[in-house]
Amino acid sequence: MKTVAMIPARMGSTRIPKKNIRLLNGVPMISYIIRAAKAANCFDEIYVNSESDILGKIALEEGVKFYKRPDALSTNRATNDEFTADFMNNIDCDVLIQLLPTSPFISKDDIESFTRKMIDDNLDTLISVTNQQIECVYNGSPINFDQKKLSPPSQDLTPIQPYACGLMGWRTENYMNNMSKYDCGYHGGDGNIGFYTLDGFAIVDVDNEEDFQLAEVVARSLSSEQYAPQYYGEEHSEVDVPSILAKDGVMNNNLHDANKEIVSVNDIRASFDSSTSWSHRVVNTENNSATIIHQQPGQGNRRHYHPDWNEWWFIIDGEWIWEIAGEKKLIKKDDIVFIQKGVVHRIEATGDKPAIRLAVSREDVAHVYPDGDMENVEK
Repeated sequence: MKTVAMIPARMGSTRIPKKNIRLLNGVPMISYIIRAAKAANCFDEIYVNSESDILGKIALEEGVKFYKRPDALSTNRATNDEFTADFMNNIDCDVLIQLLPTSPFISKDDIESFTRKMIDDNLDTLISVTNQQIECVYNGSPINFDQKKLSPPSQDLTPIQPYACGLMGWRTENYMNNMSKYDCGYHGGDGNIGFYTLDGFAIVDVDNEEDFQLAEVVARSLSSEQYAPQYYGEEHSEVDVPSILAKDGVMNNNLHDANKEIVSVNDIRASFDSSTSWSHRVVNTENNSATIIHQQPGQGNRRHYHPDWNEWWFIIDGEWIWEIAGEKKLIKKDDIVFIQKGVVHRIEATGDKPAIRLAVSREDVAHVYPDGDMENVEK
């Protein structure tokens, strides 16, 4: 039995122009599903099915085959039924598994399990779905709940299963029989039809610009360190600089206008309202980051430490109370402060005027806030 994977992709998408070759965290979106299909190692052949030579080039670069579909089947009026039948008529296969590039986070494990179910259960059609356990209405009428009864916990509701669409499977002979009989085959028609449940990021489907932006966030998250749950009142780590500054009371932040050859501190100060708290990043490289931070008396930062990076400051103006490992010190204009990694510290502007410091560290340094420390709450 010959099992083939088909990845259909048009260049002429309208809601997101050229979405299949648009970079998602630095990689063409279509490459995600190609790589997952190759990693699954359950196909005799893998094809990108498109009218576009550019998509054909990506297919060959990724080490899969390219089927160039007719232009007539490449418009936004062409149906799934039609271009799938065309592919089956031209590429020899007993089982065809369709993988959509607009579902970039389908894993190799999902692909393997889906294909195994298709073959082991002797299915003619297999459709990917997702469970939605929430009250649903169709044409104004409830589907999975009674409007005249108490609403049960959501986990007790009968799930509604919309198509996930990212994975579809057909036996070629049955599909072509349905095309001959009904002029369609996508949904199964006659035959043994099964359903496979996708969940998690696998159900992300990129149809519009907002979907793509969501996918970009997911892709970047999946490529970074494993996320660990954090809870209020417990030791936790923060990395996002704008969020950290906002929690410390600094709402007006210019973190992008950095790395100029020469800058004037006085010009930077004059560009901001001195009655507000602000920051301006002046250096941001792979080695370090330097940010001017201007705060009002009583403001500062929350008690924290950096597990992996030393930090130092130059005091441009004003006075600060610097708590270092539990010991408080008065820090004044022109002082330089150095704190080693792992040392808990806290800063607070004092006196009767704003205080300004140049903080030198790195943009991606973790700030770890000790658990149960109520003084961490912003003033």
